[in-house]
Amino acid sequence: MGELPPGLLLIDGHSLAYRAYYAFAHSREGGLRTSTGIPTSVCFGFLKVLLEVLTQFPCSHVAVAFDTRQPTFRHEADAAYKAGRAETPEDFLVDLNNLYRLLQALGIPVLMAPGYEADDILGTLVEQAKEALPAGFPVRILSGDQDLFQLIEAGERVTVLHLNSKDKITPFQAADVKAKLGVWPWQVVDYKALCGDSSDNIPGVKGIGPKRAAELLNQFQTLDQVIAGIPKLKGAVQKALQGGIEAARHSQFMAQIRRDVPLELDWQQMALRGFALEPVLALFQELEFQSLMQQVEKVHRTLGGLPPEADADLWFDFSADPPPLPRLIRDPQALGELAATLLALETPVAWDTETTSLDPRQAELVGIGCCWHPQQVAYIDVQQLGWEQVATALGDYWRDPRRGKIMQNGKFDRAVLRAHGVEVEGLIFDPMLASYVLDPEANHGLKDLAQRYLQLSLDSYQDLVKGGSLQAVPVEAIAAYCGADAWATYQLYPILSRALGEQPKLQALFADVELPLSRVLLDMEWQGICVDRDFLEHLSRTLEQELAQLEVQIYELVGERFNLNSPKQLGVILFEKLALPRQKTRKTSSGYSTDATVLEKLHDDHPVIPLLLHYRTLSKLKSTYVDALPSLIHPQTGRIHTDFNQTVTATGRLSSSHPNLQNIPIRTAFSRQIRQAFIPQEGWLLVSADYSQIELRILAHLSGEPTLIAGFQNGEDIHTLTAQVLLNKTEITPEERRLAKTINYGVIYGMGAQRFARSAGVSYTEAKDFIDKFNRQYRQVFEYMKSIEAQAEAQGYVETILGRRRYFPHLKTLSGYRKQAELRAAVNAPIQGSASDLIKVAMVNLHPQLPPDQAHLLLQVHDELVLEVSPQAWPALGDRIRRTMETALSLRVPLQVDIQAGHNWQEAK
Repeated sequence: MGELPPGLLLIDGHSLAYRAYYAFAHSREGGLRTSTGIPTSVCFGFLKVLLEVLTQFPCSHVAVAFDTRQPTFRHEADAAYKAGRAETPEDFLVDLNNLYRLLQALGIPVLMAPGYEADDILGTLVEQAKEALPAGFPVRILSGDQDLFQLIEAGERVTVLHLNSKDKITPFQAADVKAKLGVWPWQVVDYKALCGDSSDNIPGVKGIGPKRAAELLNQFQTLDQVIAGIPKLKGAVQKALQGGIEAARHSQFMAQIRRDVPLELDWQQMALRGFALEPVLALFQELEFQSLMQQVEKVHRTLGGLPPEADADLWFDFSADPPPLPRLIRDPQALGELAATLLALETPVAWDTETTSLDPRQAELVGIGCCWHPQQVAYIDVQQLGWEQVATALGDYWRDPRRGKIMQNGKFDRAVLRAHGVEVEGLIFDPMLASYVLDPEANHGLKDLAQRYLQLSLDSYQDLVKGGSLQAVPVEAIAAYCGADAWATYQLYPILSRALGEQPKLQALFADVELPLSRVLLDMEWQGICVDRDFLEHLSRTLEQELAQLEVQIYELVGERFNLNSPKQLGVILFEKLALPRQKTRKTSSGYSTDATVLEKLHDDHPVIPLLLHYRTLSKLKSTYVDALPSLIHPQTGRIHTDFNQTVTATGRLSSSHPNLQNIPIRTAFSRQIRQAFIPQEGWLLVSADYSQIELRILAHLSGEPTLIAGFQNGEDIHTLTAQVLLNKTEITPEERRLAKTINYGVIYGMGAQRFARSAGVSYTEAKDFIDKFNRQYRQVFEYMKSIEAQAEAQGYVETILGRRRYFPHLKTLSGYRKQAELRAAVNAPIQGSASDLIKVAMVNLHPQLPPDQAHLLLQVHDELVLEVSPQAWPALGDRIRRTMETALSLRVPLQVDIQAGHNWQEAK
């Protein structure tokens, strides 16, 4: 192995572990976890910093010190010591135990001493190193705490590598401590004795802050001399010190790092040496640190005495290799050579496009990056070459389904190339979709994935353009940026493929549902949907008149005019002039809250409240849809092209944006009119195909409840059936059916008695009685829900019928209302997620059956598909659509699709 430079690295283990845990907890709900729910924030963050330090400061010896969970001599001396700190989270302890296993497998000693803290172990190691190690043998202490500054000595033998809140490592020597705190390292203990340390609950002297403490020590040098010099001081400082001598002495004792911990040291055990590879790889596999596999194997070869590679003496460089600079393709010869290289490959190629716009139809294609090997990246300068020349050289490659392509957010890149006349086939992998399947609540952008799996920080688009336009950026900078994205996409392919391969259900969900669905959504976005501009303009004028009338009625009821759109003015009217109950609102920075929740609470307190709610509803409809939709009509197509978001929701449902067509309200007559504005192309029909009571059918399937299964199999109205079961009667009124419908759907969403009473308009006692009867009559539903709660708590996740997972990592540590909310979400996730899987499978199956000259899929909204169909094809296609949707999944109960055609969306409903 290459000769390592002499040096001892001492690591404050608990400091680094806690920083890693809370850094990821704050940046992402739940922190880092594997696809099976194992917490990894501590292990990942610790390794990341450790490897970075070993890269910057290579050394021959390493040791890590940790606290124990037992009280120390400081706790015995002061019960308030560190008393303000929160209880250690359970998942931190799980993570920490895995870190111990990792360090042991890597051959790095872990030191702990009952009754002492990690700081005391480090202080003792520093003291003993002076005697045991040769002169000039540097000692570096890695920590995020300033307590260890007191171990720094004059000269450069002992240095603290201080880790700040952004994980930046700064070496601190004596002069650096003086510049930062205003005192020398050997004065740090007395400094804390005077000003205290709130993080450890060390009191210091009341009335003496950090600045004053530094001034006193610069004047008197030590705490003893400060106390002796009290008569020379005046005013508040003198008075504070006179009354604080005992507190200062006590604080000095608490802040002093011990250097005499009884340790039996073997310095040879701290020498970096070889390790068994298999246990390390097994741990990395378990914790899903796939991106570190190659580096660990390299370290093993070097330290284990096997023939090292040429650069093996740089074994300590664990950081991710930077992307290679791409070959710049700017002339026809280079383009031809690249095309020949790619056409000769039998392995997949990663692609990335650089455009001037996020609208594929209007985007100018500036360049294209590709990567086919870790050291082979190219950037095609489309602006220089011209698109025709690029398309001629590579069009056949892109169109060939046998040649595998890898694209991050492939739907966008394929749309861009489609806009330029090339239909990309053979997309075999999309890291964004793979990440979503593995952990739906993670961040799936390329920058996030590169950081998480490759430990690589990619530049952002904003960094590239620096507030200007892409055309103004030098081609070399664009090439490096685009090439890095293509390279990262290529590198993510084997890592995420391996992670999916370890979970066969998730692999199938990715390959059979999400990846082919991306193509379906691309076609739907490309097709767009027509809207009736004249109808919307007429509706806007009608709404404007209705809003004006509501304004008059509201002003008459409150007795004065005011700005209806000003929450501050409305709050004054409601809670000061009208004196409505203030306990139903809350104070805000601008006055009283008047949001929808508050107005709902006030609904029966004054006749103006229903009018205000109606005004807000109509006003939102007008601004969000009626007035906005015409402005979103694309100038080239005359249609609206929404974006379908495939990787946003935790449940697996699609969402849409620009505009959001998932949330068009349908409760009121006015809101239903908005659907009238959506129409087919001229001469065609608009078709709505909607799954009937799908979530209740899935609940029946998952729970095996015989009454529900029989009801669906016999074609009974399930809400009437529930009313009959709960009320023990045959003839059911419309009101009783509505009551049963409320409880049927309320069960799916974990509705409690209080909310059910409010929704159904019954008393709390009646609501509780209904729920109790439901649980007795539908016992297997109740038992199923309890089993899902237990499953979520035990394994940290639940699954849909197709194996889609939603993780609930905090259940074991939560309590009260927050835990109940998580449990409700856990019970709902398999039902709602299975419904989303069902309609996705239906879309994937239906899409290739629709002849483009006869029908197009246009929208997916909740459990409904919207299509446009030619009148001649409608009868036959209607049966095909229904049959495809009703056979998408095989359940214990039959699926039912309500399908209808009309001249607009509302008519088709």
